[in-house]
Amino acid sequence: MSTFSAILGCCVVVMLLSLILYVLFGQITVRKLRKNPETKYKLGLEFASGWDILNVAQALATPRKFHKVLERGQLAFLHANSELIAKHTNRFDRALAIVFFWMFMGSAFCLISLIILDKIGVFSS
Repeated sequence: MSTFSAILGCCVVVMLLSLILYVLFGQITVRKLRKNPETKYKLGLEFASGWDILNVAQALATPRKFHKVLERGQLAFLHANSELIAKHTNRFDRALAIVFFWMFMGSAFCLISLIILDKIGVFSS
């Protein structure tokens, strides 16, 4: 087994686990927020079905100061209202968001990096 295959396998396993957490987070947390009339329209722009799950996870998983900067900009409508989302979620929701969001982003970054490194010939020996 080559180094590329081993790293790729690890990234795919983490991505699959994060996709399972995506479904759980959507069903447990975002479903509850969609039903709440106060938070229903504060989940950010939905480019595709389920995009608001990523918006809510980002709002709960990233540092508040960073998210406040995003919410004050001209593209604020793209992001979920982090303060309102945090007000209507519990500790379990926030922990699930942090685990899901960073596993998803980390594995996606790793997969993209592997593709680029493979294209430039790092693993071709």
